[in-house]
Amino acid sequence: MVGNGLQGSVLGVRAELEGFGFAVTGGVMASYFVGFLFGTAVAVRFVAAVGHIRVFTALASLASSAAVLHAVWVHPAAWALLRLTFGLCMAGLYVVAESWLNDMATNANRGRVLAGYMVVMLGGLGSGQLLLSGGDPASFELFVVVSVLISLALVPVALSATTSAPQVVIEPLPLRQLLATMPTGAVTALLTGAAHGTLLSLAAVYGSSEGLSDGRIALFTAVAPLGAVAFQLPIGALSDRFSRRGVLGVTAVGAAAAAAGSLLAEPGSAPSLALMFLFGGFTFPLHSLAVALTVDRVAPSQITSASATLARITGTGAAIFPAVTGAVMGAAGTAAFFVALAAVHALIAGYVGYRVVTHPTIPAAEQTDYL
Repeated sequence: MVGNGLQGSVLGVRAELEGFGFAVTGGVMASYFVGFLFGTAVAVRFVAAVGHIRVFTALASLASSAAVLHAVWVHPAAWALLRLTFGLCMAGLYVVAESWLNDMATNANRGRVLAGYMVVMLGGLGSGQLLLSGGDPASFELFVVVSVLISLALVPVALSATTSAPQVVIEPLPLRQLLATMPTGAVTALLTGAAHGTLLSLAAVYGSSEGLSDGRIALFTAVAPLGAVAFQLPIGALSDRFSRRGVLGVTAVGAAAAAAGSLLAEPGSAPSLALMFLFGGFTFPLHSLAVALTVDRVAPSQITSASATLARITGTGAAIFPAVTGAVMGAAGTAAFFVALAAVHALIAGYVGYRVVTHPTIPAAEQTDYL
């Protein structure tokens, strides 16, 4: 995740330096999430066939190669293909890691295990974005650093005392069944994918277009995932104690308010960074809440399939929305970045409010543990 965070920032800045334009850059960065869609399906089949460790090793090696090749072929078409490949690999790595953890965890500790996993993931993402100031995006060194960081992820897996994760029978969970079981989880996954894809794809482009220095861009892009590290566990704890949907709705309102407030702050200023910290703290836990809502309603044998299906839904939103937002930014100005983020979270809050009013919620005592 450190490597993934650094690559997202360096590609955004380098694309601006190369004059790709908002619309083209949005399309290139969104290619990551197109690959994400395919990666979730591929990983589930491969894990069932050869196991977690072999799949993780193969995908991490391919991702490392794709990362460094960005410095060799600096062209929108080449970058789109490499981003697609990288996204496919990263989606597979997420599914492998999350299903492995779910298979190894018990009902008594699963919430704590997954919460810790998300803290590590988002902390790595934010830390990687801070590394942008350690090199020149116009050169090749940062691309090499990304490749090395991803390769290093193979070391703990190869040296794991656990030679293989438990092999379980994975029960399919088709999209139609998921939508019938927990539509709120699916809609939230789609819209958070749109928001997170836009944030991760275009935040560095936004900062560069506003004339921020590389160091300031690094800080601007890093504070959102670092805010998530601070908010993930408290929001999870609240969702265990109170209505999960209610917590999700309030959290979405907080994210919308932070994004709207950013329109009034000077880009790169202390208030702007504080609002980005709050925005990240509210927006990133939404995906975990969507997963928890869904797991509340599915059988244990369907958890891996549910995670993969939600990841595909998230990837769909993330594959489409950054390109649309980039085109709007090119036509209407950089303020469209925060307008889009505020609007998406307002939609989440509105839909959750509608479902709370029209459909009874699951009592807190019957929810699965988040934390």
